[in-house]
Amino acid sequence: MHDFRSGLQRRWPALLPYLCRMEQLLQQIESYRKEMEDYQATDQAAVENFRIKYLGTKGIVKTIMGEMRNVPADKKKELGLIVNDFKLFAENKYESLKATSNEQPTSINHPDLSLPGDLLTPGSRHPVTLMKNRIVSIFRRLGFAVAEGPEIEDDWHNFGALNLPEHHPARDMQDTFYVQQNPDWVLRTHTSNVQIREMEKGKLPIRLVMPGRVYRNETISARSHCFFHQVEGLYIDENVSFADLKQTLYFFVKEMYGKDVKVRFRPSYFPFTEPSAEMDVSCFICGGVGCNICKKTGWVEILGCGMVHPNVLENCNIDPNKYTGFAFGMGVERPAMLKYGINDIRLFSENDVRFLKQFTGAI
Repeated sequence: MHDFRSGLQRRWPALLPYLCRMEQLLQQIESYRKEMEDYQATDQAAVENFRIKYLGTKGIVKTIMGEMRNVPADKKKELGLIVNDFKLFAENKYESLKATSNEQPTSINHPDLSLPGDLLTPGSRHPVTLMKNRIVSIFRRLGFAVAEGPEIEDDWHNFGALNLPEHHPARDMQDTFYVQQNPDWVLRTHTSNVQIREMEKGKLPIRLVMPGRVYRNETISARSHCFFHQVEGLYIDENVSFADLKQTLYFFVKEMYGKDVKVRFRPSYFPFTEPSAEMDVSCFICGGVGCNICKKTGWVEILGCGMVHPNVLENCNIDPNKYTGFAFGMGVERPAMLKYGINDIRLFSENDVRFLKQFTGAI
């Protein structure tokens, strides 16, 4: 720096006032160079600050290069080499900082493991699942296993094998969701399709419960929906009687609703059972006195049942002269509504977190 100034002084004495400014400029360049050498960047933000300060539009390098307009034409080359070297040094330093910053670990990749974990809100089982599990657990204690089947079913397993003739109202488009026709495939209207599939296997005796979701083309309201859940049961063996059916269901309702519950069977009709019955229990809301839940009758219908029709056994290649059996089926939503005091079946499927949180303690 001093050699450059001494040479100018000897050759161009008239430039002495400018030489003072030149010396200040050269001192600034050396000062900034030293400052850049000591600059450390620990993250991308610090690298960006370096770029703005030294290489930005209004940065130091641009400012110093702007001083070249005050240099005599015949000296621009000599000073330009110094300024250009300063610019290259700043650019190289910037690239070095970028590379170093990219290699350094960030707090995201290396979290502070000493900090407490995020609080996780405990979930709960859905009330329909709670009720289904309770029903299944009672029948498991009687030796019933669990079987499941497809929700999209062909006509034979959903209707034909269950002794439902082609003209039966259950096959009507108003009652059933058809996936396709000719051949007919439907969203199953009951879990009885699983009964048929299990009987077709020919592994006797059979003692099963079949929980699952079913679909019917019904008007959605507070009391009915186009899909709901069922638990059906099937027992096939030699010498099975209606007395076995009644004692099985007596055990179930007393375990489900308490020892003091009263039970009654009402004759009914189902194509796949003969004889058939509806089973009622005394209303446990009003104790049989009469309320809105039981429609002032004192009784609540909970399931349908009966002895498996011989035609159904024959359709599944089971000899009705050797084997008999009983079947029953119940909805899950209705007893869940009664147990938990729910007045609208649509709440089960609306996924309202405020509704679901009420069952956190019922796991």
